Amino acid sequence: MLARLGRTGVFRRLGPRVLPRVDLACHRWTGGRWMPSGAAVPTLVLDTVDSGGVTRSTPLLTVREPGGGFLVMGTNFGRARHPAWSQRLLRTPAATVHWRGRRIPVRARRLGEAELRAAHGRITRAMPVFDAYVRHSGREVRVFRLTPSWRDGR
Repeated sequence: MLARLGRTGVFRRLGPRVLPRVDLACHRWTGGRWMPSGAAVPTLVLDTVDSGGVTRSTPLLTVREPGGGFLVMGTNFGRARHPAWSQRLLRTPAATVHWRGRRIPVRARRLGEAELRAAHGRITRAMPVFDAYVRHSGREVRVFRLTPSWRDGR
């Protein structure tokens, strides 16, 4: 059902306006322990810093990695533009993830083509609309691996 809903034009138009706001409000109210999207798909909150030095928080669907990392996909609900958080990660790969009440410093690295092919099955299991969003966006979707900073020595 979620995969079917995610393919609709109404969801692609309203989802980006409504879901992040509701998720962030619930994330604050519960001390980072719960978000509505997290009831359907694994969801984290990513903190990045914009060019003015302001921290921006974005709820994102995630794929957990063996060893404690995360994959996040810049589908932007199938829209033509890359999401702002992906631009910020390209500029400054140090970020913070809020996951189930924990705050985890991470380092972001964009997946290469071979890595994306290897992860594709896990991504589409977590996000069945991934390929539809890629097609609809008409662009190459950025996928990032977020590695806890304590794992890479930074």
